[in-house]
Amino acid sequence: MPYLQCVPYARSVSGIQIYGDALTWWEQAEGRYARGHQPKVGAVMSFAPYGRMELGHVAAVSRVVDSRTVLLRHANWSPIGGHRGQIENDVRGVDVSPANDWSQVRVWYAPIGDLGTTAWPVNGFIYPDKPGKQKGYMLLASSKPAPVAKAAEAPRQSIGADFLKGVRPEVDVKASPVRRQLAMSYGVPKSAGAKPVVSRPARLAPSLSDDPIGRIIAAKTR
Repeated sequence: MPYLQCVPYARSVSGIQIYGDALTWWEQAEGRYARGHQPKVGAVMSFAPYGRMELGHVAAVSRVVDSRTVLLRHANWSPIGGHRGQIENDVRGVDVSPANDWSQVRVWYAPIGDLGTTAWPVNGFIYPDKPGKQKGYMLLASSKPAPVAKAAEAPRQSIGADFLKGVRPEVDVKASPVRRQLAMSYGVPKSAGAKPVVSRPARLAPSLSDDPIGRIIAAKTR
């Protein structure tokens, strides 16, 4: 049976043109392809060397099932029919990292018909887009910390005593007879610059003398 390595198969199904051992793909992709930590269809999952997997591994994502599960297309992972170097399509890969950042995964292993027991370390995902041209991928953070944006300070505002100057009331309210008589009786000028009237009546009109409020006002203005 034909024996196929993971690298040429991942390259053929993803279109990502990186050559060399799988362990070199992550570094080779820097500056050439977008990278990140969220699975996307068509992206390549880059495995770091671990245990007997000394050369690393690469597998293409064929489907995102949920935030913890993807389906993978890869070669030379499970021995099938007693032979290695075989192709497996749409097999499960499950994120088992505590932070759900896809830094550790368990992968379907054909001989046991289930996920393998090893939590394989993952560098991240290589996307088939140029850096800055990716579509909806979550990119790696820069090595330099981003400046912390400060909340915009609201300009301080103060309301002066004349803030209603020039504002006319929506409804003209006519002064009550009591206020008109008080105004005429106690020298309130009708216009700016008018001299106050100094003469005051001895008492209010009968209609006001019976008004307790009128008597209080009259007493205070004497």
